[in-house]
Amino acid sequence: MKRIIFLLSVVSIVGISGCKLGPKYQRSQFNLAEKYRFDSVAADTNVNLRWWEMFKDSTLNSLINKALRANKDVMIAASRVEAARATVGYNKADNYPTINIAAGASRGNFSGAKLNSINNNFYAYPELAWELDFWGKYRSATDAARAELLASQYGMRATQISLISNVISTYFQLLEYESKLDISRNTLVSRKQGLKILEQRYAHGMVAEIDVNQSQIQWALAASAVPSYERQIATTQSTLSILLGELPKAITTGILLLDQPMPPDVPTGIPSRLLERRPDIQEAEQYARAANEQIGVSIAQRFPSISLTGLLGVASNDLSTLTSGGLVWSASGSLLGPVFQFGKNKRRVEIAKYQALEANLTYESTVLQAFREVEDALVSIETLKRELDVLQVRYQAAINAEKLSWQRYDKGVTSYLEVIDSQTQSFEAQLDYSETRQELLTTYIQLYNALGGGWLSPEEEQSTIDSQSNNNQQITK
Repeated sequence: MKRIIFLLSVVSIVGISGCKLGPKYQRSQFNLAEKYRFDSVAADTNVNLRWWEMFKDSTLNSLINKALRANKDVMIAASRVEAARATVGYNKADNYPTINIAAGASRGNFSGAKLNSINNNFYAYPELAWELDFWGKYRSATDAARAELLASQYGMRATQISLISNVISTYFQLLEYESKLDISRNTLVSRKQGLKILEQRYAHGMVAEIDVNQSQIQWALAASAVPSYERQIATTQSTLSILLGELPKAITTGILLLDQPMPPDVPTGIPSRLLERRPDIQEAEQYARAANEQIGVSIAQRFPSISLTGLLGVASNDLSTLTSGGLVWSASGSLLGPVFQFGKNKRRVEIAKYQALEANLTYESTVLQAFREVEDALVSIETLKRELDVLQVRYQAAINAEKLSWQRYDKGVTSYLEVIDSQTQSFEAQLDYSETRQELLTTYIQLYNALGGGWLSPEEEQSTIDSQSNNNQQITK
Protein backbone atom coordinates (compact mmCIF):
# COMPACT_ATOMS: atom_id res chain seq x y z
CA MET A 1 0.00 0.00 0.00
CA LYS A 2 2.82 2.40 0.89
CA ARG A 3 4.51 1.57 -2.40
CA ILE A 4 1.38 2.56 -4.32
CA ILE A 5 1.10 5.88 -2.47
CA PHE A 6 4.78 6.59 -3.04
CA LEU A 7 4.52 5.73 -6.72
CA LEU A 8 1.47 7.97 -7.14
CA SER A 9 3.28 10.87 -5.44
CA VAL A 10 6.33 10.55 -7.66
CA VAL A 11 4.26 10.27 -10.83
CA SER A 12 2.13 13.27 -9.79
CA ILE A 13 5.23 15.43 -9.44
CA VAL A 14 6.54 14.25 -12.81
CA GLY A 15 3.18 14.85 -14.48
CA ILE A 16 2.77 18.35 -13.08
CA SER A 17 6.28 19.38 -14.03
CA GLY A 18 6.00 17.92 -17.54
CA CYS A 19 6.57 20.11 -20.55
CA LYS A 20 3.94 21.67 -22.79
CA LEU A 21 4.66 21.41 -26.49
CA GLY A 22 3.62 23.67 -29.32
CA PRO A 23 4.28 27.32 -30.27
CA LYS A 24 3.34 30.21 -28.01
CA TYR A 25 0.51 32.32 -29.38
CA GLN A 26 1.58 35.64 -30.90
CA ARG A 27 -1.05 38.26 -31.76
CA SER A 28 -0.85 39.66 -35.29
CA GLN A 29 0.59 43.15 -35.49
CA PHE A 30 -1.11 45.94 -37.43
CA ASN A 31 0.28 49.29 -38.51
CA LEU A 32 -2.57 51.52 -37.39
CA ALA A 33 -3.08 55.14 -38.38
CA GLU A 34 -3.47 57.77 -35.70
CA LYS A 35 -7.06 58.45 -36.73
CA TYR A 36 -9.63 57.52 -39.34
CA ARG A 37 -9.61 59.44 -42.59
CA PHE A 38 -13.07 60.91 -42.03
CA ASP A 39 -12.93 61.14 -38.23
CA SER A 40 -13.37 64.73 -37.04
CA VAL A 41 -13.33 63.97 -33.29
CA ALA A 42 -10.31 62.79 -31.31
CA ALA A 43 -11.49 61.40 -27.95
CA ASP A 44 -13.75 58.45 -27.23
CA THR A 45 -15.81 59.64 -24.27
CA ASN A 46 -18.96 57.65 -24.95
CA VAL A 47 -17.38 54.21 -25.15
CA ASN A 48 -19.82 52.78 -22.59
CA LEU A 49 -22.95 54.52 -23.82
CA ARG A 50 -26.07 52.39 -24.26
CA TRP A 51 -26.31 54.08 -27.58
CA TRP A 52 -29.83 53.13 -28.65
CA GLU A 53 -31.21 55.30 -25.80
CA MET A 54 -29.93 58.46 -27.48
CA PHE A 55 -32.98 58.42 -29.77
CA LYS A 56 -35.19 58.92 -26.70
CA ASP A 57 -37.90 56.70 -28.19
CA SER A 58 -39.48 54.63 -25.42
CA THR A 59 -41.17 52.37 -27.99
CA LEU A 60 -37.81 51.57 -29.56
CA ASN A 61 -36.26 50.87 -26.15
CA SER A 62 -39.08 48.47 -25.36
CA LEU A 63 -38.60 46.62 -28.66
CA ILE A 64 -34.85 46.23 -28.06
CA ASN A 65 -35.35 44.87 -24.55
CA LYS A 66 -37.93 42.41 -25.84
CA ALA A 67 -35.59 41.26 -28.63
CA LEU A 68 -32.69 40.72 -26.24
CA ARG A 69 -34.90 38.46 -24.12
CA ALA A 70 -36.64 36.44 -26.82
CA ASN A 71 -34.62 36.54 -30.06
CA LYS A 72 -33.77 33.02 -31.19
CA ASP A 73 -30.27 33.87 -32.44
CA VAL A 74 -29.36 35.25 -29.01
CA MET A 75 -30.72 32.10 -27.38
CA ILE A 76 -28.67 29.97 -29.76
CA ALA A 77 -25.55 32.00 -28.92
CA ALA A 78 -26.25 31.57 -25.20
CA SER A 79 -26.53 27.81 -25.72
CA ARG A 80 -23.15 27.81 -27.46
CA VAL A 81 -21.62 29.58 -24.47
CA GLU A 82 -22.95 26.99 -22.05
CA ALA A 83 -21.80 24.15 -24.31
CA ALA A 84 -18.31 25.69 -24.49
CA ARG A 85 -18.28 26.08 -20.70
CA ALA A 86 -19.11 22.39 -20.31
CA THR A 87 -16.39 21.50 -22.84
CA VAL A 88 -13.78 23.22 -20.66
CA GLY A 89 -14.76 21.04 -17.71
CA TYR A 90 -14.87 17.97 -19.94
CA ASN A 91 -11.32 18.53 -21.25
CA LYS A 92 -9.98 19.57 -17.86
CA ALA A 93 -11.07 16.22 -16.38
CA ASP A 94 -8.48 14.45 -18.61
CA ASN A 95 -5.72 15.98 -16.47
CA TYR A 96 -6.77 13.90 -13.46
CA PRO A 97 -7.01 10.18 -12.68
CA THR A 98 -10.17 8.23 -13.32
CA ILE A 99 -11.49 5.98 -10.58
CA ASN A 100 -13.77 3.13 -11.54
CA ILE A 101 -15.38 0.31 -9.61
CA ALA A 102 -15.18 -3.29 -10.81
CA ALA A 103 -16.88 -6.40 -9.48
CA GLY A 104 -17.58 -9.79 -10.92
CA ALA A 105 -17.92 -13.50 -10.49
CA SER A 106 -16.94 -16.51 -12.57
CA ARG A 107 -17.08 -20.31 -12.44
CA GLY A 108 -15.38 -22.86 -14.67
CA ASN A 109 -12.35 -25.03 -15.32
CA PHE A 110 -10.52 -22.69 -17.66
CA SER A 111 -8.18 -19.84 -16.78
CA GLY A 112 -5.85 -19.49 -19.72
CA ALA A 113 -5.51 -23.27 -19.68
CA LYS A 114 -7.73 -26.17 -18.74
CA LEU A 115 -7.89 -26.84 -14.97
CA ASN A 116 -8.38 -30.20 -13.29
CA SER A 117 -11.28 -28.90 -11.23
CA ILE A 118 -14.07 -26.42 -11.42
CA ASN A 119 -13.18 -23.20 -9.59
CA ASN A 120 -15.17 -20.20 -8.39
CA ASN A 121 -13.86 -16.66 -8.46
CA PHE A 122 -15.39 -13.56 -6.83
CA TYR A 123 -13.83 -10.08 -6.76
CA ALA A 124 -14.59 -6.42 -6.09
CA TYR A 125 -12.20 -3.49 -6.25
CA PRO A 126 -11.84 0.19 -7.20
CA GLU A 127 -9.44 0.86 -10.07
CA LEU A 128 -7.40 4.00 -10.66
CA ALA A 129 -6.23 4.80 -14.19
CA TRP A 130 -4.17 7.85 -15.05
CA GLU A 131 -2.53 8.90 -18.28
CA LEU A 132 0.15 11.38 -17.28
CA ASP A 133 0.05 14.65 -19.19
CA PHE A 134 3.82 14.69 -19.47
CA TRP A 135 3.83 16.37 -22.90
CA GLY A 136 1.02 18.82 -22.13
CA LYS A 137 -1.52 17.24 -24.47
CA TYR A 138 -4.48 17.63 -22.10
CA ARG A 139 -3.34 21.02 -20.81
CA SER A 140 -3.20 22.33 -24.38
CA ALA A 141 -6.63 20.87 -25.10
CA THR A 142 -8.01 22.53 -21.97
CA ASP A 143 -6.44 25.87 -22.88
CA ALA A 144 -7.95 25.54 -26.36
CA ALA A 145 -11.36 24.89 -24.80
CA ARG A 146 -10.97 27.97 -22.57
CA ALA A 147 -10.15 30.09 -25.62
CA GLU A 148 -13.21 28.71 -27.42
CA LEU A 149 -15.32 29.54 -24.34
CA LEU A 150 -14.13 33.15 -24.51
CA ALA A 151 -14.78 33.13 -28.25
CA SER A 152 -18.35 31.94 -27.70
CA GLN A 153 -18.90 34.68 -25.10
CA TYR A 154 -17.60 37.31 -27.52
CA GLY A 155 -19.72 35.69 -30.22
CA MET A 156 -22.80 36.10 -28.08
CA ARG A 157 -21.90 39.77 -27.52
CA ALA A 158 -21.49 40.24 -31.27
CA THR A 159 -24.88 38.60 -31.82
CA GLN A 160 -26.50 40.94 -29.29
CA ILE A 161 -24.96 44.06 -30.85
CA SER A 162 -25.95 42.90 -34.33
CA LEU A 163 -29.48 42.21 -33.08
CA ILE A 164 -29.78 45.69 -31.55
CA SER A 165 -28.55 47.24 -34.79
CA ASN A 166 -30.98 45.18 -36.87
CA VAL A 167 -33.92 46.05 -34.62
CA ILE A 168 -33.16 49.78 -34.81
CA SER A 169 -32.49 49.72 -38.56
CA THR A 170 -35.69 47.78 -39.24
CA TYR A 171 -37.60 50.12 -36.93
CA PHE A 172 -36.36 53.15 -38.89
CA GLN A 173 -37.20 51.39 -42.14
CA LEU A 174 -40.73 50.92 -40.81
CA LEU A 175 -40.88 54.61 -39.88
CA GLU A 176 -39.74 55.52 -43.40
CA TYR A 177 -42.50 53.47 -45.03
CA GLU A 178 -45.07 54.95 -42.64
CA SER A 179 -43.81 58.42 -43.53
CA LYS A 180 -44.01 57.68 -47.25
CA LEU A 181 -47.49 56.25 -46.78
CA ASP A 182 -48.60 59.47 -45.07
CA ILE A 183 -47.05 61.53 -47.87
CA SER A 184 -48.80 59.36 -50.48
CA ARG A 185 -52.17 59.60 -48.73
CA ASN A 186 -51.92 63.37 -48.29
CA THR A 187 -50.87 63.73 -51.93
CA LEU A 188 -53.76 61.49 -52.98
CA VAL A 189 -56.25 63.66 -51.07
CA SER A 190 -54.84 66.81 -52.64
CA ARG A 191 -54.87 65.38 -56.17
CA LYS A 192 -58.35 63.99 -55.73
CA GLN A 193 -59.58 67.46 -54.82
CA GLY A 194 -57.74 68.95 -57.82
CA LEU A 195 -59.18 66.30 -60.13
CA LYS A 196 -62.69 67.03 -58.87
CA ILE A 197 -62.27 70.73 -59.59
CA LEU A 198 -60.98 70.07 -63.12
CA GLU A 199 -63.84 67.66 -63.85
CA GLN A 200 -66.34 70.34 -62.83
CA ARG A 201 -64.58 72.92 -64.99
CA TYR A 202 -64.46 70.52 -67.91
CA ALA A 203 -68.17 69.90 -67.55
CA HIS A 204 -68.72 73.63 -67.95
CA GLY A 205 -66.33 73.85 -70.91
CA MET A 206 -63.76 75.88 -69.00
CA VAL A 207 -60.76 73.52 -69.46
CA ALA A 208 -59.62 71.03 -72.09
CA GLU A 209 -60.11 67.32 -71.66
CA ILE A 210 -56.34 66.74 -71.69
CA ASP A 211 -56.07 68.68 -68.44
CA VAL A 212 -58.51 66.25 -66.85
CA ASN A 213 -56.56 63.29 -68.23
CA GLN A 214 -53.28 64.64 -66.90
CA SER A 215 -54.89 65.18 -63.50
CA GLN A 216 -56.19 61.61 -63.57
CA ILE A 217 -52.66 60.36 -64.24
CA GLN A 218 -51.30 62.31 -61.27
CA TRP A 219 -54.09 60.98 -59.07
CA ALA A 220 -53.35 57.39 -60.20
CA LEU A 221 -49.64 57.75 -59.40
CA ALA A 222 -50.43 58.78 -55.83
CA ALA A 223 -53.18 56.17 -55.51
CA SER A 224 -50.87 53.33 -56.61
CA ALA A 225 -48.20 54.41 -54.10
CA VAL A 226 -50.58 53.88 -51.16
CA PRO A 227 -50.99 50.07 -51.45
CA SER A 228 -47.30 49.75 -52.32
CA TYR A 229 -46.22 51.32 -49.04
CA GLU A 230 -48.94 49.47 -47.14
CA ARG A 231 -47.41 46.23 -48.42
CA GLN A 232 -43.88 47.29 -47.46
CA ILE A 233 -45.07 48.27 -43.99
CA ALA A 234 -46.63 44.82 -43.49
CA THR A 235 -43.49 42.95 -44.62
CA THR A 236 -41.24 45.15 -42.49
CA GLN A 237 -43.46 44.53 -39.46
CA SER A 238 -43.07 40.80 -40.10
CA THR A 239 -39.28 41.16 -40.23
CA LEU A 240 -39.25 43.13 -36.99
CA SER A 241 -41.55 40.59 -35.32
CA ILE A 242 -39.13 37.77 -36.12
CA LEU A 243 -36.28 39.79 -34.60
CA LEU A 244 -38.42 40.07 -31.45
CA GLY A 245 -38.83 36.29 -31.37
CA GLU A 246 -42.54 36.51 -32.18
CA LEU A 247 -44.92 35.54 -34.95
CA PRO A 248 -45.51 38.26 -37.59
CA LYS A 249 -47.86 40.93 -36.28
CA ALA A 250 -48.55 44.67 -36.44
CA ILE A 251 -45.95 46.85 -34.68
CA THR A 252 -46.87 50.09 -32.95
CA THR A 253 -44.23 52.78 -33.54
CA GLY A 254 -43.31 55.79 -31.45
CA ILE A 255 -41.69 59.03 -32.63
CA LEU A 256 -42.30 59.82 -36.31
CA LEU A 257 -39.34 59.63 -38.68
CA LEU A 258 -39.18 63.36 -39.34
CA ASP A 259 -39.30 64.04 -35.58
CA GLN A 260 -36.54 61.56 -34.69
CA PRO A 261 -33.59 63.44 -33.14
CA MET A 262 -30.28 63.17 -34.94
CA PRO A 263 -27.56 61.53 -32.80
CA PRO A 264 -24.75 63.72 -31.49
CA ASP A 265 -21.34 63.70 -33.10
CA VAL A 266 -19.79 60.28 -32.61
CA PRO A 267 -16.49 60.29 -30.66
CA THR A 268 -14.56 57.45 -32.22
CA GLY A 269 -11.00 57.83 -30.89
CA ILE A 270 -7.84 56.35 -32.34
CA PRO A 271 -8.17 53.17 -34.43
CA SER A 272 -6.24 50.92 -32.01
CA ARG A 273 -9.14 51.02 -29.54
CA LEU A 274 -11.31 49.24 -32.07
CA LEU A 275 -9.30 46.03 -31.46
CA GLU A 276 -10.49 46.00 -27.84
CA ARG A 277 -14.11 47.01 -28.49
CA ARG A 278 -15.30 44.85 -31.37
CA PRO A 279 -16.51 41.50 -30.00
CA ASP A 280 -16.20 39.83 -33.39
CA ILE A 281 -12.50 40.76 -33.46
CA GLN A 282 -12.04 39.35 -29.96
CA GLU A 283 -13.98 36.24 -30.98
CA ALA A 284 -11.75 35.67 -34.01
CA GLU A 285 -8.61 36.15 -31.90
CA GLN A 286 -9.73 33.59 -29.33
CA TYR A 287 -10.40 31.07 -32.08
CA ALA A 288 -6.87 31.76 -33.35
CA ARG A 289 -5.58 31.07 -29.81
CA ALA A 290 -7.55 27.83 -29.64
CA ALA A 291 -6.20 26.68 -33.01
CA ASN A 292 -2.66 27.49 -31.84
CA GLU A 293 -3.16 25.29 -28.75
CA GLN A 294 -4.31 22.44 -30.96
CA ILE A 295 -0.83 22.41 -32.51
CA GLY A 296 0.52 21.48 -29.08
CA VAL A 297 -2.07 18.69 -28.82
CA SER A 298 -1.09 17.25 -32.20
CA ILE A 299 2.64 17.45 -31.42
CA ALA A 300 2.13 15.72 -28.06
CA GLN A 301 0.36 12.86 -29.83
CA ARG A 302 3.65 12.04 -31.57
CA PHE A 303 5.24 11.14 -28.23
CA PRO A 304 4.62 8.10 -26.03
CA SER A 305 1.75 8.22 -23.54
CA ILE A 306 2.60 7.17 -19.99
CA SER A 307 -0.19 5.54 -18.02
CA LEU A 308 -0.51 4.27 -14.47
CA THR A 309 -3.04 1.71 -13.31
CA GLY A 310 -3.65 0.60 -9.74
CA LEU A 311 -6.27 -1.43 -7.94
CA LEU A 312 -6.98 -2.26 -4.33
CA GLY A 313 -9.78 -4.65 -3.38
CA VAL A 314 -10.81 -8.09 -2.31
CA ALA A 315 -10.98 -11.45 -4.08
CA SER A 316 -11.89 -14.97 -3.04
CA ASN A 317 -12.78 -18.40 -4.37
CA ASP A 318 -15.80 -18.42 -2.09
CA LEU A 319 -18.42 -15.67 -1.97
CA SER A 320 -18.88 -16.14 1.81
CA THR A 321 -15.23 -15.27 2.47
CA LEU A 322 -15.02 -12.38 0.01
CA THR A 323 -14.75 -9.69 2.69
CA SER A 324 -12.55 -11.68 5.06
CA GLY A 325 -10.10 -13.20 2.62
CA GLY A 326 -7.69 -10.26 2.78
CA LEU A 327 -6.82 -7.38 0.45
CA VAL A 328 -5.47 -7.77 -3.03
CA TRP A 329 -3.64 -5.03 -4.87
CA SER A 330 -1.89 -4.33 -8.11
CA ALA A 331 0.09 -1.44 -9.56
CA SER A 332 1.39 -1.13 -13.09
CA GLY A 333 2.69 1.40 -15.48
CA SER A 334 2.68 1.38 -19.25
CA LEU A 335 4.21 3.32 -22.08
CA LEU A 336 2.62 3.36 -25.51
CA GLY A 337 4.06 5.36 -28.34
CA PRO A 338 3.75 5.49 -32.12
CA VAL A 339 6.58 3.97 -34.11
CA PHE A 340 5.58 3.88 -37.75
CA GLN A 341 2.16 5.01 -38.97
CA PHE A 342 2.98 6.04 -42.55
CA GLY A 343 3.30 9.74 -41.69
CA LYS A 344 -0.09 10.01 -39.99
CA ASN A 345 1.24 11.80 -36.90
CA LYS A 346 3.34 14.18 -38.98
CA ARG A 347 0.34 15.03 -41.13
CA ARG A 348 -1.77 15.63 -38.01
CA VAL A 349 0.70 18.32 -36.93
CA GLU A 350 0.68 19.86 -40.41
CA ILE A 351 -3.12 19.94 -40.41
CA ALA A 352 -3.14 21.71 -37.03
CA LYS A 353 -0.59 24.26 -38.22
CA TYR A 354 -2.54 25.09 -41.35
CA GLN A 355 -5.76 25.32 -39.34
CA ALA A 356 -4.00 27.73 -36.97
CA LEU A 357 -2.79 29.75 -39.97
CA GLU A 358 -6.34 29.84 -41.32
CA ALA A 359 -7.70 31.02 -37.96
CA ASN A 360 -5.03 33.71 -37.71
CA LEU A 361 -5.72 34.94 -41.24
CA THR A 362 -9.43 35.00 -40.40
CA TYR A 363 -8.61 37.18 -37.40
CA GLU A 364 -6.56 39.55 -39.56
CA SER A 365 -9.34 39.67 -42.15
CA THR A 366 -11.88 40.47 -39.42
CA VAL A 367 -9.73 43.37 -38.23
CA LEU A 368 -9.37 44.79 -41.74
CA GLN A 369 -13.09 44.41 -42.38
CA ALA A 370 -13.86 46.20 -39.11
CA PHE A 371 -11.74 49.20 -40.06
CA ARG A 372 -13.36 49.32 -43.51
CA GLU A 373 -16.83 49.35 -41.94
CA VAL A 374 -15.88 52.26 -39.67
CA GLU A 375 -14.36 54.25 -42.53
CA ASP A 376 -17.40 53.63 -44.76
CA ALA A 377 -19.84 54.63 -42.01
CA LEU A 378 -17.91 57.82 -41.22
CA VAL A 379 -17.79 59.00 -44.83
CA SER A 380 -21.45 58.05 -45.32
CA ILE A 381 -22.53 60.13 -42.33
CA GLU A 382 -20.46 63.11 -43.43
CA THR A 383 -21.82 63.06 -46.99
CA LEU A 384 -25.42 62.17 -46.08
CA LYS A 385 -25.59 65.16 -43.73
CA ARG A 386 -24.72 67.49 -46.59
CA GLU A 387 -27.07 65.68 -48.93
CA LEU A 388 -29.95 65.92 -46.43
CA ASP A 389 -29.41 69.66 -46.01
CA VAL A 390 -29.75 70.14 -49.77
CA LEU A 391 -32.80 67.85 -49.95
CA GLN A 392 -34.48 69.86 -47.22
CA VAL A 393 -34.15 73.01 -49.34
CA ARG A 394 -35.53 71.13 -52.33
CA TYR A 395 -38.33 69.63 -50.22
CA GLN A 396 -39.55 73.00 -48.94
CA ALA A 397 -39.15 74.72 -52.31
CA ALA A 398 -41.02 71.96 -54.17
CA ILE A 399 -44.01 72.13 -51.82
CA ASN A 400 -44.18 75.89 -52.22
CA ALA A 401 -43.74 75.63 -56.01
CA GLU A 402 -46.65 73.21 -56.25
CA LYS A 403 -48.87 75.63 -54.36
CA LEU A 404 -47.82 78.59 -56.51
CA SER A 405 -48.20 76.65 -59.76
CA TRP A 406 -51.78 75.77 -58.94
CA GLN A 407 -52.52 79.42 -58.10
CA ARG A 408 -50.97 80.53 -61.42
CA TYR A 409 -52.97 77.94 -63.34
CA ASP A 410 -56.15 78.89 -61.49
CA LYS A 411 -55.64 82.49 -62.61
CA GLY A 412 -54.93 81.44 -66.17
CA VAL A 413 -51.32 82.61 -66.10
CA THR A 414 -49.77 79.22 -67.00
CA SER A 415 -50.73 75.87 -68.48
CA TYR A 416 -51.56 72.72 -66.56
CA LEU A 417 -48.23 71.24 -67.62
CA GLU A 418 -46.51 73.48 -65.05
CA VAL A 419 -48.87 72.18 -62.36
CA ILE A 420 -48.12 68.59 -63.34
CA ASP A 421 -44.36 69.19 -63.22
CA SER A 422 -44.60 70.92 -59.84
CA GLN A 423 -46.76 68.13 -58.41
CA THR A 424 -44.29 65.51 -59.60
CA GLN A 425 -41.33 67.44 -58.16
CA SER A 426 -43.11 67.95 -54.82
CA PHE A 427 -44.09 64.30 -54.45
CA GLU A 428 -40.60 63.04 -55.31
CA ALA A 429 -38.89 65.62 -53.09
CA GLN A 430 -40.93 64.60 -50.06
CA LEU A 431 -40.26 60.91 -50.65
CA ASP A 432 -36.53 61.48 -51.27
CA TYR A 433 -36.16 63.59 -48.14
CA SER A 434 -37.88 60.92 -46.04
CA GLU A 435 -35.70 58.16 -47.52
CA THR A 436 -32.43 60.06 -47.05
CA ARG A 437 -33.27 60.94 -43.46
CA GLN A 438 -33.89 57.26 -42.74
CA GLU A 439 -30.62 56.37 -44.48
CA LEU A 440 -28.68 58.84 -42.35
CA LEU A 441 -30.19 57.52 -39.12
CA THR A 442 -29.44 53.96 -40.19
CA THR A 443 -25.85 54.89 -41.04
CA TYR A 444 -25.38 56.14 -37.48
CA ILE A 445 -26.50 52.69 -36.35
CA GLN A 446 -24.00 51.08 -38.71
CA LEU A 447 -21.23 53.24 -37.25
CA TYR A 448 -22.07 52.33 -33.65
CA ASN A 449 -22.22 48.70 -34.70
CA ALA A 450 -18.85 49.00 -36.47
CA LEU A 451 -17.35 50.57 -33.33
CA GLY A 452 -18.43 47.62 -31.20
CA GLY A 453 -21.68 49.10 -29.91
CA GLY A 454 -22.41 49.96 -26.30
CA TRP A 455 -23.02 47.86 -23.23
CA LEU A 456 -26.28 46.28 -22.14
CA SER A 457 -26.04 47.09 -18.42
CA PRO A 458 -23.61 48.71 -15.94
CA GLU A 459 -22.84 45.26 -14.51
CA GLU A 460 -21.97 43.84 -17.93
CA GLU A 461 -19.96 46.96 -18.68
CA GLN A 462 -17.74 46.48 -15.62
CA SER A 463 -17.50 42.73 -16.22
CA THR A 464 -16.34 43.30 -19.79
CA ILE A 465 -13.78 45.90 -18.71
CA ASP A 466 -12.36 43.47 -16.11
CA SER A 467 -12.30 40.64 -18.66
CA GLN A 468 -10.45 42.76 -21.21
CA SER A 469 -7.93 43.81 -18.55
CA ASN A 470 -7.25 40.17 -17.66
CA ASN A 471 -6.90 39.24 -21.31
CA ASN A 472 -4.39 42.03 -21.90
CA GLN A 473 -2.34 40.86 -18.91
CA GLN A 474 -2.29 37.32 -20.31
CA ILE A 475 -1.21 38.56 -23.70
CA THR A 476 1.77 40.45 -22.23
CA LYS A 477 2.97 37.45 -20.23
